[in-house]
Amino acid sequence: MDQQPPPPRPSEAMEAEAPWRVLEFYSGIGGMRYSLASSGVRAEVVEAFDINDVANDVYERNFGHRPCQGNIQTLTASDLDKYKAHAWLLSPPCQPYTRQGLQKHSADARAFSFIKILNLMQNMTFPPQMLFVENVVGFEVSDTHDQLIEVLSSLNFNTQEFILSPLQFGVPYSRPRYFCLAKHKSMCFHNPSVNNKLLRTPTCLTLNSSTTQNSYEQNEDVLEVACKPIRDFLEIHIMDTVDQDCSATTSDFKKAGGCTPSETGSHDYTVPLSLIERWGNAMDIVYPESKRCCCFTKSYYRYVKGTGSLLVTSKDHKPVPKENLELSSLNDLGLRFFTPREAANLHSFPSSFCFPDHISLRQQYAMLGNSLSVSVVAPLLRYLFAET
Repeated sequence: MDQQPPPPRPSEAMEAEAPWRVLEFYSGIGGMRYSLASSGVRAEVVEAFDINDVANDVYERNFGHRPCQGNIQTLTASDLDKYKAHAWLLSPPCQPYTRQGLQKHSADARAFSFIKILNLMQNMTFPPQMLFVENVVGFEVSDTHDQLIEVLSSLNFNTQEFILSPLQFGVPYSRPRYFCLAKHKSMCFHNPSVNNKLLRTPTCLTLNSSTTQNSYEQNEDVLEVACKPIRDFLEIHIMDTVDQDCSATTSDFKKAGGCTPSETGSHDYTVPLSLIERWGNAMDIVYPESKRCCCFTKSYYRYVKGTGSLLVTSKDHKPVPKENLELSSLNDLGLRFFTPREAANLHSFPSSFCFPDHISLRQQYAMLGNSLSVSVVAPLLRYLFAET
């Protein structure tokens, strides 16, 4: 089948009437769509796809549109051609590539749909001209990654790959992720000198916000210097102005329909004493003044070991190295879990984001753990869509 490009971009005078047409795969709770909105790119999500009905409930609640629910593997080239999309945004399942998983890569059934999508691109009349892929660190050394690059090369794409963390964008959240930006060779990246390279610093991006120019591979203490304190992302923190992309006051959450501790029912976020006694030495403990917390996983709140940081609420304790704390001291710290709203803040979700009432607390944490960082993805999308 002869491949043709999607409809050309309009002239500058007509641009307001014809934004970029975008397909969003594995849409989850909307992190990619929030990133696209935050990027300032004039784009229209013409369809989103996700098989998870609970995630689709959340997406629909926040965007007024329910993603196409079904197995992506059933899509055909003609199904995708009808959208005539300029760009595809994809955040496929990460479990085949995580360090804790079986690392079966393309042999894992959860990778099949992504591989199917890649193969469909080669048989389309109107293939996308831009691609954006997000996944865990480790994807870049998988055989699925090899297939991705092979397909993009066969379709005459240039790629630029990144491993970046919110810490490099001023957010006190340690969540390094892999990103692949791809453009057809008929279009150009603003910095073509890094085509087909894997970068660990955002220095080549055109960013409107302040960012540290250090590589993530450097000591995290260096990156933390430029980060805001965790206090800025807590629900109890009162700010003079609201940063729509990062955090907001408790009253703003109420106005926007978001969830605050008083509105999430009788949930107790205090870490039980039994868990402190059992896992105290393995817990990551942070203070409101801290400028780094660990990545939240989908098991946060169910477990305390390796699933995310715990917050000190006692005002009588100043930050001290965890190794200097005795068990009795841990008991006095007033440790609690971060709330779902605070986890959303650290993912840089806007204050308008909220969960439908029927979504359980565990489901909220699980879906946030599977989501992405708007503070990182938005500037990457701005860079990808920038026209030279």
